[in-house]
Amino acid sequence: MSRFLLSCASLAALALLSACGSDDPAAPVQTAPEPQQPVPAANTSVAFMSDVHFHNVYGDFKSSQFAGIPTKDGKNATIRTMYAQLTSTRLFNENYFAFRAALDDAYAKGIRHVAFPGDYSDDAQPMNIDGIAEVLKEYQAKGMRFFLAPGNHDPNEPFDDQEAGKNDFLTKDGKEQKVYGTSNAACVARDPGVVCTDQLMEQGYEKLMAKLGDFGFNPNKADLHWETPFSKYTGNKYSYEEAAAQSAVSKREFEICAEGSGGAYKAAGEAKLGKPFTRCAKMMDASYLVEPVKGLWLLAIDANVFVPNAKFDPANPTKFSGYDGAGNAGWNKVLTHKMHLVDWIKSVTARARAEGKQLMAYSHYPTMDFYANQTEAMKAAFKPGAFQTARVPDAATAAGVAATGLRWHVGGHMHFNGTNDFSDAAGNYLVNVQSPSLAVYGAAYKIISYKDLDTVDVQTVALNSVSRFNELFPYYQVENDYLKGSTIASDVAKRWDRGILDTRSYGEFTRTYFGELSRLRFMDEYWPCEMKEAAMNLNGRQMLILSQLQTKVTLAQLKDNASVVPLTANCAATAAATGMPVAATQLTADWLEATARAEKLAASAGLTLDSFAKITPYDFYGDFHRTVYAGELALRDMGTERVSQYKVLMGAFPAATTAPVKVGDKPSSQNPVHVAFQHQFKQVFSIFKGLGSAKPSDRFTIDLKGRKINNANGAGLSFN
Repeated sequence: MSRFLLSCASLAALALLSACGSDDPAAPVQTAPEPQQPVPAANTSVAFMSDVHFHNVYGDFKSSQFAGIPTKDGKNATIRTMYAQLTSTRLFNENYFAFRAALDDAYAKGIRHVAFPGDYSDDAQPMNIDGIAEVLKEYQAKGMRFFLAPGNHDPNEPFDDQEAGKNDFLTKDGKEQKVYGTSNAACVARDPGVVCTDQLMEQGYEKLMAKLGDFGFNPNKADLHWETPFSKYTGNKYSYEEAAAQSAVSKREFEICAEGSGGAYKAAGEAKLGKPFTRCAKMMDASYLVEPVKGLWLLAIDANVFVPNAKFDPANPTKFSGYDGAGNAGWNKVLTHKMHLVDWIKSVTARARAEGKQLMAYSHYPTMDFYANQTEAMKAAFKPGAFQTARVPDAATAAGVAATGLRWHVGGHMHFNGTNDFSDAAGNYLVNVQSPSLAVYGAAYKIISYKDLDTVDVQTVALNSVSRFNELFPYYQVENDYLKGSTIASDVAKRWDRGILDTRSYGEFTRTYFGELSRLRFMDEYWPCEMKEAAMNLNGRQMLILSQLQTKVTLAQLKDNASVVPLTANCAATAAATGMPVAATQLTADWLEATARAEKLAASAGLTLDSFAKITPYDFYGDFHRTVYAGELALRDMGTERVSQYKVLMGAFPAATTAPVKVGDKPSSQNPVHVAFQHQFKQVFSIFKGLGSAKPSDRFTIDLKGRKINNANGAGLSFN
């Protein structure tokens, strides 16, 4: 016991633990060995695969009502419609094949450790959880190890939701089928149009931990060390038997309240607030630290924060509807509602440095701005809430995470490929590596290893070639035929371009998917009316000319000279003309002058103005959205000429633009034709440039001592 007390005092002196020896079950207690000389470790590479969103495309609904689409080999395809995919920020079906391709690729590269920063399932349904467990066990038998961290889709709610389901499973006739959990209101009412099965319920923590314990959530006998934020080991010696006992769900609970962290932190929080905390509940925390091979520490952080809401019932604290979803909370709420994690991370990072461990930390959520510091500009340019800016961590959050001593972290959630860093005057330095999703455009995974204890190597492996990616295409063709043949208004609205079924690779498929996602959803959801009209009607040549246009012809006059530029006053508020207007025909002459200026700009970059016409509206807004998600990977797909053309456009706008006059929240129809476009699209292209010239996100190294990120891809393209 004296050795434990000495160790605890030593750790306290190093500020490693905030509650060493506390009896409070909510307090992070961790005994640790005395600091040792760093142990040389093999440079173990770990693959990070985020946002797999595994959906079991050949899963079993276990329902006599609906088994899916019978296939020629005797299976049943239990898949979502193509329309559902093309209007979602994630694929539901083809990522099943992409996941296997990623595992095969990693295995072939000799990688045996794979970490998942959350959303490994698509809403934690039994059919999907059982399916991914089966796949992981298959590869585990080959010698791979898997380490899961939970995301907001696994679990979707902290406790079981038997009312959940989906509206859009595909039938053999190309139609949609609703499939819900048995407690759904439609199932209770015995709606004949709904298939009811608990294979589509959404499981909470307890069931997930039981089914997926072999993949990091519980200790493995082969591990050299394993702990949770709450582990209390005897003395300072690790044992598997004690670790197994500490892995029980009942020993991994903490108190969370509507206002903040409970347990050992509650009194201080109430004192600061000036009143008692309310709506407090016990919640599961699935975080763990594991040393699977000597010297490598994987820190899987459960950054889900499910805050009790106004529907919380203390008499029924496991009712899922009593908690807000975790999707928008992220690290902002971790710092206020899961303070036990903050103290534990401080302990882990300090111990890792003292013992020379190669620490790899990951959670589902980014720790800082993931839009290449373009968030405020995006909020100003686009519709309120566009691009999920509510999910961007506060600046204070990055500072708070960096203050734990954590030096780099892998996040997911946003389906983005990107990198950012933060440093402060106190010497704290934190890098956030955004691991892209396998289920979107830019599908890729990261391979990360230490070159030495202060240098981390990161490479991004794109999944352009995926075996069997088009296996389900014949069923989508039936859907497309049905939608084209239907005269029902709701079906007509769901028609999609069947050209996606002609794609020849997974990379081409996801690129086309993102074009359709942009057309069918993003343009309406994110872009103000007049910006949407411009983006969906102007090609690159017309945009470059408009950037140079100076005219007194107004939007209201466009109808009188409609052949010059494909814009209208449809998005403008009608206003009376003031002063003496010029003739609408003047636009023709002004356009010619602007064309001459645009030609000179193109020529100065070694391009022709006419070549800009190859950037169709569909290409432009698709490229913009693809760059939001894939960063550097999107520019690689664009190619050198397209990148050069965009760089010309980015520098083409006047140094100062005039804000359009508005009537209410709409631009006035009396604005000159060029004014709104130049003012708004100068911002759009500035954001575009920022996203496409961010910190390296393909192949790079993190210099932790020098506090910088170094590009290791000499062939990479940038808008700089």
